[in-house]
Amino acid sequence: MIDIKLIRDNPDMIRDLCRRRNCDIDIDRLIYIDEQVRDTGAKLDALRHERKRLSARQNRNSMSELKTKISEQENILSDLKRERDSLWIRLPNLLAPDTPDGQDESQNVEISRWGELPELPFKPKTHEIIGSELGILDLKRGAKVAASGFYYWRGGGARLTWAIFQLAVDFLTQRGFDFLFTPILAQKRTFFGTGYLPFFEEDIYKIDGENLYLIGTSEQTLVAYHADEIITAKSLPLLYSAYTPCLRTEAGSYGRESRGAFRVHQFHKVEQIVFCRPEESESWHERCQHNIEEFMQLLEIPYRVVRVCLGDLGAPAYKKYDVEAWFAGFNDYRETHSNTNLLDYQTIRLKIRCKQGEHVFHPHTISATMITDRAALSILENGQQPDGTVLVPKALRPLMGGQERISQG
Repeated sequence: MIDIKLIRDNPDMIRDLCRRRNCDIDIDRLIYIDEQVRDTGAKLDALRHERKRLSARQNRNSMSELKTKISEQENILSDLKRERDSLWIRLPNLLAPDTPDGQDESQNVEISRWGELPELPFKPKTHEIIGSELGILDLKRGAKVAASGFYYWRGGGARLTWAIFQLAVDFLTQRGFDFLFTPILAQKRTFFGTGYLPFFEEDIYKIDGENLYLIGTSEQTLVAYHADEIITAKSLPLLYSAYTPCLRTEAGSYGRESRGAFRVHQFHKVEQIVFCRPEESESWHERCQHNIEEFMQLLEIPYRVVRVCLGDLGAPAYKKYDVEAWFAGFNDYRETHSNTNLLDYQTIRLKIRCKQGEHVFHPHTISATMITDRAALSILENGQQPDGTVLVPKALRPLMGGQERISQG
């Protein structure tokens, strides 16, 4: 959430933020209710102080009357906080000043490109055709066993994908990231705290009858790892990574390109999460971006970097880059990574604080994809050969027993 003091002190800025981010929160009402919360809280403190004073004098008659007043004020305060928080939690994050305008992902701004696009002497096939022909990617049985949007990796495809994740974990570990295995279920508060609720509720799987949801990214469990904690400032930055399955309903993807295994309900991901000092978050955002690009170059996957525009920026995000890999069969770049600076939006919601002497502050968080299965899909399309095999990137071959090509069987 945005710091409530910032809202009180800069109401015009927050109104303009809501206008730009198409948010219909009544800021005047929020500020008014917040004032009532503080006034009622002050009255309640005075009544409690009076109760303590009378208790010392053992004045039972006055104590009974005071107890009733305190109870009434507590109920009033509870209702006021509920209304204030219902408005406050739906405010989007601040925006980086240089965020591009735009309505949707088609208006994201390209920043750079890397790599030569493959020049194939035949019409390239898409990954689902290649995977089916080689027997390494099975969408039909995934749909039979689960539903459309689920799939199996087999044989060389499974080894390729696992090698990518193993290499990613080694890559980040060498750069100081602490590797974790996390739960793949989390409570509602975890999703609220990381900003996925209430903004992306339709995209989250819920377990019936339980206060548990399936994670869509290990960002949720890694950031919530420190919920309600005070971290010593000298321990910053905290660098975390995890490999997890990720499950999403993709309810909002109607009309978007979804052939094959590109946009599915279950995929797998290695994530980068950073907790850092506020003044260092821009630097760590760029470092995570450098990690992404260096790793994509290691995998020999051509890509481009785009700056995400206003209309494609999720409510919790302050500043975001997407990386889009080249898919030869699709004949275009397609999103494979997101890298987001969230400022203190998540740590305020999760009550994560840092202490340095008497100074207490909320650390900033960076959430950045390291790699997903989509990298394997890109490798299948870009590495396809005239004889039907797929060339394995050099960096992955040692993790695949020296295998240079993926062939049928």
